[in-house]
Amino acid sequence: MVTDPIADLLTRIRNAVKAKHTKTTVTYSKLKLSILEVLKKKKFILDYAVVKPDKFEEIEVQLNPDFESLNLKRISKPGQRIYMKHAQLKTVLNGYGIGVVSTPKGVMTTSEAKKMGVGGELLCEVW
Repeated sequence: MVTDPIADLLTRIRNAVKAKHTKTTVTYSKLKLSILEVLKKKKFILDYAVVKPDKFEEIEVQLNPDFESLNLKRISKPGQRIYMKHAQLKTVLNGYGIGVVSTPKGVMTTSEAKKMGVGGELLCEVW
């Protein structure tokens, strides 16, 4: 049983990149798909696909070989949720990284949320 599925997703990706794997699998959830879509748009991963090897669906993540190290930091945790207004959202490493925010209009980067004028839960930072 996993108490924090988003942290599990980030840890699996981080460990697979460090081990120089080309792909990794994670358990399926809609929120994980949304986070992976943001990472794919920003080219931190190449692609992802939903597969059903057994009873339960899984997500197979194709990693980007250009990244020898990928920093994924969980911000909002189950024990302490971090919510921010759009004016409080900041850039990560002066634009070299991204922040992933769950807003009422969907999961997006912090810069997209600022442009749309919406805030939400700051899930993680990637650089």
